[in-house]
This record gives sequence, C-alpha cells and structure tokens, in this order.
Amino acid sequence: MSRRRHYASALLVGLTVLLASSVALAAGADENAANNIWGIAIGAGIGIGLAAFGGALAQGRAAAAALDGIARNPGASGKIFTPMILGLALIESLVIYALIIAIMLQGKIPAMTSIPFGH
Repeated sequence: MSRRRHYASALLVGLTVLLASSVALAAGADENAANNIWGIAIGAGIGIGLAAFGGALAQGRAAAAALDGIARNPGASGKIFTPMILGLALIESLVIYALIIAIMLQGKIPAMTSIPFGH
C-alpha cells in the first residue's frame, strides 16, 4: 500500500471516530434516555472492535518485522526477541485499556428490560 493511500485511510478512520463521538455526545439532558443508552452501547462496541483490530494489526507487523530481522541476522535473535516481547506487551496493554473502558461504559447502561425498544 502506498504512503499516500495509508495516510488517506488513517485520516478517514480518524475523522470517522471524531464525527461518531461528537454525535454520540451531542444529546441534550432533556432528550430521551434510550437514545443515550444505545449510543453508549454502540460506542463501546465500536471502540473495542477498533482497538482489537488495531492491536492485532500492530502485533502482526511487529512480529513480522522481528522475524524478518532474525531471518536476516540469526545471531541477533537474542537482541531482537526481548524488545519484540516488550513491544507486544505494550500493544496488548492498550487493547486491554480499551476493553476496560468498554466495560465501564457498559456499566452505565441499565438493565435491558427498562429500555423502551419502540423509540
């Protein structure tokens, strides 16, 4: 994928996230609470989905780069392995933070029986 295409897709994803969050947070205090509840639920689901997708993509690229480096210079495998594991742990921690935030958002949603489905 070319650099220009990569930047364009990153910009598109960033703008989509910014626009979706502004719409989700734009509800006033006097609006129906069900709209806010569904916005929170959808936001939590999309957030954890994007975090898992991005984390998997980053882990795949990190592992591929490390294996490529080890394949080119097998003597440096000890020096490449430790930073790779550290990088994978940091990537995974960001995904876990997103999971915790999604769980906290789901905690703001009352029981499903109290949500009016007709609205």
